[in-house]
Amino acid sequence: MTKKEKIEFIINTLNKLYPEIPIPLDHKDSYTLLIAVLMSAQSTDVRVNQITPLLFEEADNPYDMVKLTIEEIREIIKPVGLSPMKSKGIHGLSEILIKKHNGQVPQNFEDLEALPAVGHKTASVVMSQAFGVPAFPVDTHIHRLMYRWNLSNGKNVVQTEKDAKRLFPKELWNDLHLQIIWYGREYSPARGWDLDKDIITKTVGRQSVINAYKKLKKS
Repeated sequence: MTKKEKIEFIINTLNKLYPEIPIPLDHKDSYTLLIAVLMSAQSTDVRVNQITPLLFEEADNPYDMVKLTIEEIREIIKPVGLSPMKSKGIHGLSEILIKKHNGQVPQNFEDLEALPAVGHKTASVVMSQAFGVPAFPVDTHIHRLMYRWNLSNGKNVVQTEKDAKRLFPKELWNDLHLQIIWYGREYSPARGWDLDKDIITKTVGRQSVINAYKKLKKS
């Protein structure tokens, strides 16, 4: 199977499995999405979706958020982990949005990545999901699957993103990165992986990964 055939197989399979693509993090606008994505670092979307309603009940815009103290924000978001860093980031970026951007979330990577606690991945999620700008945010699922599918070397997420953008059509990036995340969760997880259910890896996957899986199952 050529690389082009692999890409076509992956796209077609994902479209069949996920014709409708839900966005994992609950939000109502670009600001609440930005906060939710920031909170999701080293946490789960399920946990974040349990906590964001509590935070947004108190403040769902930067003007109300800065009225809370960092300590008050931290107390609410403690269950998602890394609350000292995240609470400072939430409060700090809200102040900057008011001072520099009229309370609006900027629609460009440079200004987004200049905000406290906002890295390239967070900015990419906001740009793609809130503003429809083509981006390919790479999380642990995409990083794992791009390696398993022999489409990237797995060394770092920067290279994985470059490879994904090079291989997949730009007009599909925003849907595709979400489809891969859902597929990774349901069919190709890091733990409890069942290759028989993972049709994409079984068809296009890196042989060394498949052999390692088979060896582990025999032991």
